[in-house]
Amino acid sequence: MTDPTSEPNDAPAEAEARDRAFYGRRKGKALRLGQATAIGELLPRLAVDPAAVPTDLRDLFPVPVDDVWMESGFGGGEHLIETAKANARVGFIGAEPFVNGMAKALVALHEAELDARVRLHHADSVPLLDALAPASLGRFYLLYPDPWPKKRHWKRRFVQKDNLDRIARVLRPGGEFRFASDWAPYVDWALAEVLAHPAFVWTAEVADDWRRPWAGWPGTRYEEKAIREGRTPAYLIFRRR
Repeated sequence: MTDPTSEPNDAPAEAEARDRAFYGRRKGKALRLGQATAIGELLPRLAVDPAAVPTDLRDLFPVPVDDVWMESGFGGGEHLIETAKANARVGFIGAEPFVNGMAKALVALHEAELDARVRLHHADSVPLLDALAPASLGRFYLLYPDPWPKKRHWKRRFVQKDNLDRIARVLRPGGEFRFASDWAPYVDWALAEVLAHPAFVWTAEVADDWRRPWAGWPGTRYEEKAIREGRTPAYLIFRRR
């Protein structure tokens, strides 16, 4: 997640539509040799081509999997990799436009020997979501997305009706949309947007469910930073009706 106190550059007016733009920088510090090699050699082998996505996403993987889950904006891949380790019969698709995050994740997943069960999209997740077949995913994660705290940038937030329509289309009935954030106004925003959408129901059973990570949550560096700085992360699970 981008630091909420940073001042992002304004996008061109013609790129304001969420389904046609990625907001934010794509590259930070120079890559180390191993990371650059991973981008150049490993990424092409694991990349998902939106123009050639199979109807049954299990066909993306050279090993048998029972289900396919997706994470949008996985950062350095900590959650994606640990969740893949813990779910040996699940295939994973990760989308991440930021070069440094993709490079870090590639190195880590290769070291974890997860190449056969992880496929990656090095760009914004919206075009990939549009390419997936209906009801093809069992779970979709959006963890610590950029909160775009300035009011004039709220339209850039990922949780909007058009993207919820996309998520609802690709999740099968009973599938889950899992959201985590440490930015309270965005949590409120996300909860209101999803509860207003007819395809989703919040699974919370008691008042403080949102304070507790779901089972198997491995933690992320963004979460560690939030807790250090005194912010309380929220963990929301929505079920596809």
